[in-house]
Amino acid sequence: MSKIDPTKYGPNTRAVRAGQVRSAEGEHSELIFASSSYVFQNAAEAAARFKGDLPGNIYSRFTNPTVRTFEERLAALEGGERCVATSSGMSAILSTCLGLLKGGDHIVSSRSIFGTTVGLFNNILPKFGLTTTFVDLTDYAAWEAAIRPETKLLFLETPSNPLTEIADIRKLADIAHAHDCLLAVDNCFCTPALQLPFSLGADIVIHSATKYIDGQGRCVGGAVIGDEKRLEDVFVFLRTAGPTLSPFNAWVFLKGLETLNIRMKKHCENAQQIAEWLEQQPHVEKVYYPGLKSHPQHALAGRQQSGYGGVVSFIVKGGQEAAWRVVDSTQLFSITANLGDTKSTITHPATTTHHRLTDEQRLESGISPGLLRLSVGFEDVEDLQEDLRYGLNPR
Repeated sequence: MSKIDPTKYGPNTRAVRAGQVRSAEGEHSELIFASSSYVFQNAAEAAARFKGDLPGNIYSRFTNPTVRTFEERLAALEGGERCVATSSGMSAILSTCLGLLKGGDHIVSSRSIFGTTVGLFNNILPKFGLTTTFVDLTDYAAWEAAIRPETKLLFLETPSNPLTEIADIRKLADIAHAHDCLLAVDNCFCTPALQLPFSLGADIVIHSATKYIDGQGRCVGGAVIGDEKRLEDVFVFLRTAGPTLSPFNAWVFLKGLETLNIRMKKHCENAQQIAEWLEQQPHVEKVYYPGLKSHPQHALAGRQQSGYGGVVSFIVKGGQEAAWRVVDSTQLFSITANLGDTKSTITHPATTTHHRLTDEQRLESGISPGLLRLSVGFEDVEDLQEDLRYGLNPR
């Protein structure tokens, strides 16, 4: 069966059909190709495949039919030419940097990013001659001022982790391109169901597929999407260094993509109700959620995204002690640093996802001792509110 043309169909059709090729057996669901290598018909065919003159599978470190189906489907949803799947979200960022940059190059990054990404930029990439300057996500003058002649990449998350700040992707793309730089957007919080960075000028889109793309906390994986030429450089890095996505995980993510659009609508609906409720609680100092009118980039989020996402962060009055009391009082929320699950999760960023940052870095990033991050799942909203209410009302 031939593959569908992703340009002819809408996002829901692409989510369940793009990239699919049936074998001679006629299976309805995609197969898991659990094979490390592939057999050639003869020596000439083997030579042609290794040389690149003949398409086909060689070795599952870099060619696997299940992984390829996932790559093609995610690229079709994002509107990119090509996707390279990786073993984790962090390996997707690493592959982007080491595949597209060289020693002496410079990165400008928002400081409002995942704590481990900060660690990658500060501690690992400098060993390869890559340096990074951090700026406030929404200070566009600071972005432009930080660019040097050797700057090659601008990197950001929008919405940011964990404060859900929103950056104007179009504005940052214009800044990047005016200086011959690439703009890479981590689209983990929104996914292509809610935001399409390529349509706003981004050059690279990055995912931790572990989060909403899976949607049920089962597997770890990542992805880089972009144009054919740039992604070939990322692919060459993956082929050589080997941060490869497993066929089983790719198959799980394929199943996740089939329900992504409807799941994200439910996440948004529940998160909006939780955020509005939290704003009314006397022991909550501040709520961060783009769907609230109090959010400083509420209007921008409404223009740039088709929904506000499933992550809600808030500051509890009383600092870390009060925040920990809320965490420890919950019965429904899972105390885990993961997000994007059908099950709601709660974490204290200052001592988990961002604990490796210095006190000064956390202060600059707005990670206060009283801050909690919720990933709102599919439970009944009233039950989630009651679960939080107990810890928010000290006795």
